Amino acid sequence: MCTVQFMPQTLADLLTDAARGRFPAPDGGVTVVAQPSHRDAGVIAFTAHSVIFTDEDPRWVHKTLSSLDCDPLAAALNPRFLTAFMDRTDRVTETIDLLTAADPLPGPPPVALREITDPNHPRVARARRFRDDVQVWVTDGGVLVLGRAVAGRWEAAIEVDETARHQGLGRLLATAARHLVPDNTPVWAQQAPGNARSVRAFQAATSAIFGLLVMCSWVGLVFGWCSALPTSLALLVRAAPR
Repeated sequence: MCTVQFMPQTLADLLTDAARGRFPAPDGGVTVVAQPSHRDAGVIAFTAHSVIFTDEDPRWVHKTLSSLDCDPLAAALNPRFLTAFMDRTDRVTETIDLLTAADPLPGPPPVALREITDPNHPRVARARRFRDDVQVWVTDGGVLVLGRAVAGRWEAAIEVDETARHQGLGRLLATAARHLVPDNTPVWAQQAPGNARSVRAFQAATSAIFGLLVMCSWVGLVFGWCSALPTSLALLVRAAPR
């Protein structure tokens, strides 16, 4: 059976601690914290400890996890729990992502970039559906996006054109994010585990793996039906240079 506890600590505090090497105790437990915003709910799995960020009653979380016939260490990512969680909150998810982060680097980025400032540019408009304080840069064959995602952390996403692949551009863009991230803070990213190109690019840029993340969001935001909503209702999107 899972041990579930509610913590007054914020998700932002937990992620800040993790970036500094202070992780939740690997005790097989589950910690429930409040959602950092109305848009963001989900699960982060660290080593032998999961964090569920939701405004749902922690007693419901405990009851649902305890009802599962599975390894308690895997309960928070069990498909039956995630399905029950999404049904209860009227949300959906697309995948389970690797959650990575890297420290900022000084100096200019290792690739020439041009910032896009037109708010109506399709790439900027799309990014603003997913993040706050969005900044977008382009280079020949690639795009780099920085923005504040879940819990206000700075997150990078990169895209590499088919014609520009296998030339190290993904690694350069992932490294560039470390030079461009504001506030001298870590830059986070997410990669679908099966997207080997994305995983390799961020690992080559020396991003460390911190755990797994499941983001649960409204259907309309996932599929772009609500692009006119303010960015306070944006959706976190994973970094995936496909």
